[in-house]
Amino acid sequence: MVISRRDAALALDIPMEMAQRHGIPSRLTEAELRDLQDNPPAWLVQSRANRTGKRPVWVQLTCAVCGYSEAARPKKWWPEFSFVFCGHHRNSELPELFRGEVRSEYEGIGSRFVGVVDVPESRA
Repeated sequence: MVISRRDAALALDIPMEMAQRHGIPSRLTEAELRDLQDNPPAWLVQSRANRTGKRPVWVQLTCAVCGYSEAARPKKWWPEFSFVFCGHHRNSELPELFRGEVRSEYEGIGSRFVGVVDVPESRA
């Protein structure tokens, strides 16, 4: 089976820009990807060593309403979301807010999501 450079970047947990810069082809076989994972080149070893682990390179975003999912590169300003939902859903479709909590919404998450952070009212 042949996979895309984007899927290879996801599997290797590297940015797309790095995959392009280091010559990962636009299409590669699963065997070639396995070889990269099993015998990483020096640049990939160095990249992994430099990672602090504080924030992943890729995250999976899944709508809490309809289940639509996509992989995205998290931004530094993203808080820890309680959940995300597609921007076209109505507020009445969202999970209920628990008594004593306050909800904040962050637009522009991934290609179509709104991020939600629910916190106790005392922390707001």
